[in-house]
Amino acid sequence: MKNEYVKETALVEFNEIEGEEELILSIIKTKKNLHSARINFEHVDSEDLVDYYIYQIKANQAKLDYLIKLAKAKGIIADIINEVEFKLQNKAS
Repeated sequence: MKNEYVKETALVEFNEIEGEEELILSIIKTKKNLHSARINFEHVDSEDLVDYYIYQIKANQAKLDYLIKLAKAKGIIADIINEVEFKLQNKAS
């Protein structure tokens, strides 16, 4: 009976680690999307697209704020996020 409890605890811990990794990756992806929307907004030629990029910027900023709030609640610090982002950039190069 005790072994089953230990296994369940290990599975919960593993899922929390996966969740933290997924959260970090979501933050990185949202930061990239926000940056892309800002760049596109600065170079937009059509007035019709101005509203679209404003919406994209606001939506990505709200999502990023929410994800950062979740990360703070889980004790994930910015250094960890920056480290993972740096590793992903080097891996892509």
